[in-house]
Amino acid sequence: MGRKRLITDSFQVVKRQRQDPDTKKGSLQPGECGSLHPAPLEMLKQFDLSWEYGPCTGITRLQRWERAKSLGLNPPLTVRETLLEREGDPSFMHCLWHDYPL
Repeated sequence: MGRKRLITDSFQVVKRQRQDPDTKKGSLQPGECGSLHPAPLEMLKQFDLSWEYGPCTGITRLQRWERAKSLGLNPPLTVRETLLEREGDPSFMHCLWHDYPL
């Protein structure tokens, strides 16, 4: 019948290098966002999720803000200021749902 087979007969033994106790796996702290501008993007995300200013798909955030203003819905002025500061950046101009097909 032969000897018992071990799992190491089929798979090579690979030993991992020991890490220094000072090194950590990740550099981000809990709750930290990997984005360059987490606070303004979070504010714009909340603007996208707020239905009181109308639907956000199919138009840019600035167009939505202007539409809400023309309808007398009083959108936050900080949203418009943020959008005008970063006018060329698509991550700021398009709504949260822009990358998802309808």
